[in-house]
Amino acid sequence: MKKFLHFTLFLCLTSFFYGCSFKYSFKDASPIPLEIKTFRVNFFENRAQYINTQLSQQLTENLKSKIIGNTRLKQTNEDDAHYDISGYVSQYYTSTVNISNNNSTTNRLTVGFHLVFKNTLDASKNFEADISRNEDFAANKSLSEAESTLTPTVVKNVVDEIFNKIFSNW
Repeated sequence: MKKFLHFTLFLCLTSFFYGCSFKYSFKDASPIPLEIKTFRVNFFENRAQYINTQLSQQLTENLKSKIIGNTRLKQTNEDDAHYDISGYVSQYYTSTVNISNNNSTTNRLTVGFHLVFKNTLDASKNFEADISRNEDFAANKSLSEAESTLTPTVVKNVVDEIFNKIFSNW
């Protein structure tokens, strides 16, 4: 009798869960209005005092790729793009963050970016924002040595933040 009750309970639970479906998802991007169909990413100038010659191009191209890969929007180079994204690298400098025995042990690269977003169909959605990212590196490396490993990380983080500022609900 006990086996029969266990079997019956098992069948009831199985059929209950079989008939149910569960959906779990993250909502990290707000719905893009249907009338928004195109975007343009203008070349991001480097206006910082020190210029990393690869940074502007990488930021520009990586943001285009992220938008293409994560939204339904089509890229255009026309002036009438529904979302017009521009900006510039505003800061690029190093500073010392750790000192031991009167010697620098850790340096920090700081990259600042000024974002300008225009929604050509709804000017109330336009905004400007400043973004800053820091990456630490060993003081025994020169900036040019550290840039080869730091630049990809900085670019990814800045692109993610730009994307989130434009497309997220947060």
